[in-house]
Amino acid sequence: MEALNIITDIKPDLVLYDSSIKSGTISKNIRKIGKNNNVPVVIIADENDREKIEDYQSMGAFDCLTGKGDNEKMQTIVNELNNTIEEVVENTDNNNKEDLNHFFAEDIADSVSMVGKSKSITNTIKMIKLVSASRCNPILILGETGTGKELVAKAIHNIRHPNEQFVAVNCAALTANLLESELFGHVKGSFTGADRDKTGLLEIAHTGTIFLDEISEMPMELQAKLLRVLEAKEFRKVGGTKNITCKASIVASSNRNLLEEVNNNRFRRDLYYRLNISPIVIAPLSSPDRKEDIPLIAEYFLKTSNFSPEKRNKVKALTQLAIEALEKYNWPGNVRELRNVIERAVMLETTDKIGLDGIIFDPMECINISDTKKTKQIEDFSLEKAEKELISRALQETGWQKTRTAALLGITRATLYAKVKQYNIGKDGFTEEDVEEKEVSLASS
Repeated sequence: MEALNIITDIKPDLVLYDSSIKSGTISKNIRKIGKNNNVPVVIIADENDREKIEDYQSMGAFDCLTGKGDNEKMQTIVNELNNTIEEVVENTDNNNKEDLNHFFAEDIADSVSMVGKSKSITNTIKMIKLVSASRCNPILILGETGTGKELVAKAIHNIRHPNEQFVAVNCAALTANLLESELFGHVKGSFTGADRDKTGLLEIAHTGTIFLDEISEMPMELQAKLLRVLEAKEFRKVGGTKNITCKASIVASSNRNLLEEVNNNRFRRDLYYRLNISPIVIAPLSSPDRKEDIPLIAEYFLKTSNFSPEKRNKVKALTQLAIEALEKYNWPGNVRELRNVIERAVMLETTDKIGLDGIIFDPMECINISDTKKTKQIEDFSLEKAEKELISRALQETGWQKTRTAALLGITRATLYAKVKQYNIGKDGFTEEDVEEKEVSLASS
């Protein structure tokens, strides 16, 4: 069931089934994949079981391999699919190239894929190109959450080191010890559990780029070690004695005001001044200077989103009222939030235009209470009941595809599963436990 959800969401070019999966499961999945996604399926089958191979092909399998060593046929299949994909892409590119160019500022779209034509975004992109062409190292990117800091980091990398490694690490996601080991690596026996040597990300990046996302969350003791890398261009593995030269471009980002962090003793002053050479600042969507970019970004997401493949090219525009609503909103989540709003609207839209009703900034607005029953329902409407109702409606809307439901609600799949279990939300008259038993039964049959 999870595999089917993933296939629906990412629309892969090919699905390959290993022979260890039961034939009954493969048969059911072939039908579902072919019916809903039109994705080619190739199956590794026993070369002696011709009957099964014929069954798979009659059910709609693209082809079958006779054993795991059938590399020549696999290459033929891939080549055939690649030729088909290239033809489609070439035709699509020719048709859409001119349509997409108007989303970007002139002459810079090829190197920096940031949508917008406002003076603010144009100045940011010019700064990206200036810094990238220089020898500035490290490079600091500043901007609120969701403004596209990693996109800027990748743009810098593509200009400077197009053929080298781009390595990203979120400094807020790891503890001090884990982050140190990830960045610098460690030698065997340097601490409990270090049963082998580990190559750090600074070394893996080599002559490419390492992106330190949310550097303001890096522990103070580790900031001192990073400062040493920036000054001396070398480092040691945890527990090691050998100096390793750091050849990578170091790009750091922060959604906080680093000078305030310094004044509050949460960030090292010397590291701040070492980073703050030529900072690249991305203005938030709430800035008056970015207001004109909002309709352009929304239209871009509408035309390029693959979130609901079956709606591709069917939902073609936004109404003027919808655009005005987008322009008036303050966008605390910036471009990332705008993308979520547009993809949610596309998924729910049943016409060819997204209207005002389709613009849902807060998923809690999905709860509609009719005028005739509003007073009575609100009297016994607790927060738990509202949340249960919202999740139930979202699950029904997506056909119980939990990956899409989580995206629609703006939560993780883990949170969704926990809420479904907490409220015992079921479908078709079954409890959640019954649903899970049915899914396990289908997967194993």
